Amino acid sequence: MKIVVLVKQVPDTWGERRLNLDTGWLDRGGSEAVIDEIDERALEAALAYQDSNDAEVVALTMGPDSAKDMLRKSLAMGADSAVHILDGRLAGADLAWTARVIAAALTKLGYDLVIAGNESTDGRGGVLPALVAEHLGVPLASYLDSVAITPDSIAGERSTELGTMSVRAPLPAVISVTERTAEARFPNFKGILRAKKKPVTVWSLDDLGADAAASPVRSVVLATSERPARSAGTQIVDDGTAGVELAEFLAARHLI
Repeated sequence: MKIVVLVKQVPDTWGERRLNLDTGWLDRGGSEAVIDEIDERALEAALAYQDSNDAEVVALTMGPDSAKDMLRKSLAMGADSAVHILDGRLAGADLAWTARVIAAALTKLGYDLVIAGNESTDGRGGVLPALVAEHLGVPLASYLDSVAITPDSIAGERSTELGTMSVRAPLPAVISVTERTAEARFPNFKGILRAKKKPVTVWSLDDLGADAAASPVRSVVLATSERPARSAGTQIVDDGTAGVELAEFLAARHLI
């Protein structure tokens, strides 16, 4: 089985994040760039299957030159190879164009199963796996809290407002996982050394065909502003009516 995991380079979750007020884009120079935590869990789902089955795991990303460091961590965790879509023309690509480019790369690469995180921690679009599945014309099982992979199908559970739903789809398919799936393994010393010898293929838009490069669509930010400073909260001094004041405060904000 060939499993392709979609990974993304994002600013450190615990670092300070700011918007570039000139472009409206996230300022990616303000904190350390790392592999997205949810994508690490997606990679863990693939590696857990590989641990006891015959499978090839490929990490795939679209991003700037610095994303190669994140791909090396994916290889150190256990991925067999990596593919880096690198092209300056993709700067600012919106979700629709990004999905079209990734789908073209997947078609060129070949796959049985595509695993992604449910949403990135920077953009938080949450629709990329669905868009990719639509381009590929394969089933989508999204927001899975658990994953069970067999040689010919994928199954799992997803949480809904009404309870838990069990889903199943034949392969080939695209799935996305949530933070409720297994935590990612840490790269060991041998994995880090082996990662240096594993192949990383770099593709440009020209390598992916005319459809990937055609009709570029970019996100356009019309206005940005800094988040206002946090103001002091409301203080209630208990003079015998604190309970009533607290209830009124919560009711006014529709919290009760």
